[in-house]
This record gives sequence, structure tokens and C-alpha cells, in this order.
Amino acid sequence: MAIHSLTTSPASSLLLPPRKLIKSSFIQCCKTQNESIELSTNGKASFPEKSLQKQPLNNLPPRPRRIILVRHGQSQGNVDESVYTRIADPKIALTEKGKAQAEECGKRIREMIEKDEADDWKVYFYVSPYKRTRETLQNLARAFERSRIAGMREEPRLREQDFGNFQDRERMRAEKAIRMLYGRFFFRFPNGESAADVYDRVTGFRETLRADIDIGRFQPPGEQSPNMNLVIVSHGLTLRVFLMRWYKWTVEQYEKLHNFGNGGMVVMERGFGGRYSLLMHHTEEELKEFGLTDEMLMDQEWQKFARPGELNYDFPMMNSFFTHFKHDDCQ
Repeated sequence: MAIHSLTTSPASSLLLPPRKLIKSSFIQCCKTQNESIELSTNGKASFPEKSLQKQPLNNLPPRPRRIILVRHGQSQGNVDESVYTRIADPKIALTEKGKAQAEECGKRIREMIEKDEADDWKVYFYVSPYKRTRETLQNLARAFERSRIAGMREEPRLREQDFGNFQDRERMRAEKAIRMLYGRFFFRFPNGESAADVYDRVTGFRETLRADIDIGRFQPPGEQSPNMNLVIVSHGLTLRVFLMRWYKWTVEQYEKLHNFGNGGMVVMERGFGGRYSLLMHHTEEELKEFGLTDEMLMDQEWQKFARPGELNYDFPMMNSFFTHFKHDDCQ
């Protein structure tokens, strides 16, 4: 609310009784802009992420043990593509097989967590608002009692790539064929999105997720457990783009990745230095089958031991991209 300087004319002072000034403890006169920022409480609202720069790194909450990426179970659209012509994509449900896949995925996640032999572990869920992802989470979460679930958040930026509204089956087949010629990352569907568009909104979600991790927003009040597990329930392309953005993979590397299976998961686990590596949980063979190249695997090995904020100066792609390094005079 703006504060204006008011002057009262003699005539108006005869008609209106004098007003009492209301004192506010929130308005203070400051000598400098920096001092004003320091003293401001914004009406006593608390925004802890704005104080992260002042907070020593060793005082930050513990990072979650894992970030687990889960693709939804089998949906009606996975079985019959004609469903997209009469049901809006966000309203497409799981099949009975898809529900069973989701429930089995929840059991696998619990078994993996219990191998840590920690008593204070919990899970926190982020989920796409589409019906098939919400139903996946509902069935997946059957593996966890209430005391183990720290919370959940519906996150629209985790939604499926937009292919347009109600889809014409034959036209969509033609568009997907053209996409393979044009390139899977940059091709934009008419009235829809490209993978590059998904990358932009996933970037926004990633920044929110990093802030949540740094603040410990998903930690229950008064708790600072290093055994928190984040589970992101979303869609195949969205999750591949998320990995691309997190690990700074190139467009070429992204286009060589294979999709998750329905009810499948990829696990980013905290390494020895605090960063997340796929090699903490998965084998090299599994990651190669997913589409990771030798260069990407070498970087994942580095991620196992690196600390947050460190830069991989020996990133293997440097030598393959800059071909002039092959010459003796450029060593």
C-alpha cells in the first residue's frame, strides 16, 4: 500500500474532526536501501529461500538420499491410441494392469529404501496433475503407511508434453513420422509443444526443487533427516527432459535416450560428496540400455564423488566436441 503525504486545508479542518495517527511497528526510516531490506519483515511473512545466501553451507538441511523418477503405469492411451480422439489427454485413466504396475513400483521403492536400514526414512511426492499420474501415485503409495509419507505436491510443470487438444489419430501418426525426420527435441506439434518447450518449464520446476532441497521444505517440522526420499511421478518424455536438464546433457544425447517402461523408475541417489549420480543405484549395463553413452557414464562416475557446486573440468565431452585437441600443438 502506497503512503502519501497529506495536507489539510483550513476549510476541511472545520468540517472533519482531527484524525489519530496509527503507529505501525513495521514502518521504519532507514538510511540506506540495504538497511531497509535488512529491517523489512514483509508483514512478518517468512520466505526462508530469500535468506539462503546468508546461510552457511554447513547449516543447510541434509539433502534427500534419493530423487526417484517414476513413469505412470499403463494407461488407456497406451493400449488404444484412439482414446485420444474422444477423451482429453489429462483425463485418460490407468488400466487395471497400470494400477498393478504402480502398486508393484511402490513395493520396489520401499524395498530399496529399507535396505538402508535407517529408522527415520520418509517419502515426499511430486506428481503431475494428469489423471493417470495421480492414479499411479495413489496405487504406488499403498506401500507406505501415513507415518512414512512426509507430504505430496501436485505440480503442473510435470505434466505430459502437450500434443494439442483432441487428437486426430491419422494426423498424429503422420506428425510423429515427421518428428523423427525433423528431430525429436525441436519438433513442435501443431497447437502443442516440442520437447524444447517442455525443457523450459522443467527448468522452472528444477529451480523450485533445488530451493525445496536447500530449504528442507519437505522435512517435517523440527526434523532434519538425511533419509528423505523424493519421488517424482510424471511422464516418460518429461522425466527424460528432467534428467537432461539436471545433468546438462546435450540435445544429441537426449535424442538417444529410450523411454521408461510403464511403472518404471530411474533413481538419482546421493553420492559420497553430496551430488546425485545414477551410478549409485543402477549398473552401467542398465544405463547403457537406457541410452547413456560412455561419456555420460564417465560423468556419472564423477558425480558419485563430487560435491555440490563443483565443476567437472575434465568433462569428457570437451575432447569429443573440440576436435582440434587431437592436434599435437593444441595439447
